[in-house]
Amino acid sequence: MLMSLPDKDEERVLIFAPRGRDAEVMCAVLEADGFGCATVPGFDGFVERIEAGAGAAIVAEEALADVDLGRLHDWLGRQPPWSDFPFVVLLGKAIGPAPEGARARVAELGNVILLERPLNVQTLRSAVGSALRARRRQYQARSVLADREHTAANLRRSQADLLELNETLEARIEERTRALAQANDRLTNEVIERERVQQALIQFQKMEAIGRLTGGIAHDFNNLLNVVQGSMDLILLKSQDEFVRNRAEVARRACQRGGKLTAQLLAFSRNQSLDLRPLALGALFEGVRELVATSLGSSVRLEFVLDDPDAAVMADTNQMEMALLNLAINARDAMPGGGQLRFHAGAAVPPEGLLPAGDYLRIAVADSGEGMPPEIMARVFEPFFTTKGVGKGTGLGLSQVYGMAQQSGGAARILSEQGVGTTVEIWLRSAGSAADLPPLVRSSVAAARQRGARILVVEDDAYVRQSVVESLEVLGHTVAQAADGEAGLRELQRARPDLLITDYLMPGMTGAELVQQARGIYPELPMMIATGYADMRVIEEVVGEDMVLNKPFQLAELAASVERALSKRN
Repeated sequence: MLMSLPDKDEERVLIFAPRGRDAEVMCAVLEADGFGCATVPGFDGFVERIEAGAGAAIVAEEALADVDLGRLHDWLGRQPPWSDFPFVVLLGKAIGPAPEGARARVAELGNVILLERPLNVQTLRSAVGSALRARRRQYQARSVLADREHTAANLRRSQADLLELNETLEARIEERTRALAQANDRLTNEVIERERVQQALIQFQKMEAIGRLTGGIAHDFNNLLNVVQGSMDLILLKSQDEFVRNRAEVARRACQRGGKLTAQLLAFSRNQSLDLRPLALGALFEGVRELVATSLGSSVRLEFVLDDPDAAVMADTNQMEMALLNLAINARDAMPGGGQLRFHAGAAVPPEGLLPAGDYLRIAVADSGEGMPPEIMARVFEPFFTTKGVGKGTGLGLSQVYGMAQQSGGAARILSEQGVGTTVEIWLRSAGSAADLPPLVRSSVAAARQRGARILVVEDDAYVRQSVVESLEVLGHTVAQAADGEAGLRELQRARPDLLITDYLMPGMTGAELVQQARGIYPELPMMIATGYADMRVIEEVVGEDMVLNKPFQLAELAASVERALSKRN
């Protein structure tokens, strides 16, 4: 049984004592005890408040002497069967017998509690509490009656339905049979769909686990590359043996290729935020050419066409490379017997309604595969949608392309014709000409001007820490070191450095947390985070976009970053 709770007005106590300050005093006492109350100056307003809803009323006897109680009697007579509104009537101290007329007017109110004045606070609280408890029981009776009426109405409807059912039993049995058959069909379809979703979920969880593993491997691999590359840079800087220098240069270039590989792994594991910068399409095509050719094999003829070699777009380089690689692999799977894959980029006008007005470039990846029907083409950008067998595809490749294009301020669309092939277009905002972009500043170790600074390096990997310390010492700086965040804080409290360089992923305390606590000690201290795997948004919120040093880094990049950080000292 559902009980309807009284609203706030139905719990309030109305006080009608217009002479003196009795009403205000009683209201203050009751409100201090948690009762809701309101004072009413006039009789008409008093009756209106009762009609609007109240839990009880306190009335001074003299307030009823010269008023017409007809309207109040009228309302009391119209109360529903469950209601017997309670009044607490305050009587004046009697001197001699009470006038019969006055007592009769009080009795006409019905449910009355009489209190003789003067009265103490406890008597008032007790009387009001009793009146409200009685009123709440009336509200409960109201709920019970309403529930019974509702039950009776349901019973009447059920009886009517039963009569109707008896009259049309055969037709209803036939209708129910059809409904059960349809429900069975729906259940079968839901079971099939659930199995398909479960398979997709298992595959997604598998890919998620692989992504996490990939991100962890990339982090560790970046640390190893950082040690090797730092060592090669030191050899190139210090060694005079040409043979040794040549070998060191080969190893350094291999480290750079390894760094590019870890960037691809991080993009796959989705541990890099979108970093929109002007990207030259010529450099983009050149960067993915070798990786795409290796992925496709010899059965696919590969072609790259660029209308304007200086064209540039606003994009994230790693995400764009991953998107083009995903499209190339999809195209390869659509051409099991081999074929042609063409990458074409150039300025174009977007189809109407695809993008807001502006200058855009289109990057089209076209294959000569089997194509796809319209109903498949309409769903290819949906996450987890795939036409490949179970275990052969996640359905996330094209959705990644679509999401990347959208986040970059562009769009993606697909064109396909069965028997002819498929073209996937990525539309991105133009960044002008690559020739107009600021030239890449090749930092050199010799460019460092600020030497002799005291730098604190916090890094949990001993080999990486040693490599960074030695590199900074070669650059002419005095270096202190710590193996974790707690040790770094102790070193900071011991002596203020000119610059703090910390790793991001460390046991116990991350680099971002260390930077936040260090700012509480030295608010103006320049700080850098060197990382090979992290949530870049968290880092950039703490130290700023230009104070992140991505592993693996060259000695020249380290020198330039330190120079830039030290130049910000106040």
